[in-house]
Amino acid sequence: MGEKSGRAASGICATEATPRLRHADPASRGVVVFDFDGTIADTLPSIVAVARHVLGAWGLPPERLADCPKLVGPPFPQAFSMVFGLSEADAREVTRRYRERYGALGPEAWPAFPGMGALLDELRASGRRLAVASSKRTALLRRALSDEGLLGRFDVVRGKESDAQQSKAATLAAVLDDLGAASADAVMVGDRHFDVDAALACGVPCVGVTYGGTAPLGELEEAGACVVVGSVEELGRALLGR
Repeated sequence: MGEKSGRAASGICATEATPRLRHADPASRGVVVFDFDGTIADTLPSIVAVARHVLGAWGLPPERLADCPKLVGPPFPQAFSMVFGLSEADAREVTRRYRERYGALGPEAWPAFPGMGALLDELRASGRRLAVASSKRTALLRRALSDEGLLGRFDVVRGKESDAQQSKAATLAAVLDDLGAASADAVMVGDRHFDVDAALACGVPCVGVTYGGTAPLGELEEAGACVVVGSVEELGRALLGR
């Protein structure tokens, strides 16, 4: 492993030159850090369904509810302010109602994408260390991974512990610290520009995935993903170099 990249006292990794990261080979990295929603699990339908119900009951008109898919990616409660312009207080209350309903759901709300378990096994068999960095609450994140039989495949699982503002870069930096890993040995896998932005801020290349249907066309390429793949099979080829 190379030397650790410098980190600021805040815990966020130092930014490295993005051109090099845009052209990095993900198969050469020994640590693979996954996002969860839209990357490991097909959560878009359940997130949208619950958000539509809660926001509709809140009073948002039906035409505005078409933006609910944009909630996949940014952290809650800030996402409700970013997407729908809710005040900080209203976003917190909507988030409380959303979590109350979403937390009552079962494994059908967060099914792993077909082939994901097999890919994780292949990565581990190849010597990779695996982790999750998500904006989901840690307890729910671990529950969802456990429901899908995937929790044991990961060396580190980190989400949010509270609703305090916490960037995805800070979460990723904490994961690398937990692993004692250098940014030069890691690659991120994610479905939105938030993941790419966080990875680049930490000096880590990012493989973008579109099979979850969450990112607008061209978003991941524009953000600086080193590779963009459209299936779990393509992701395996990118990460394993086959």
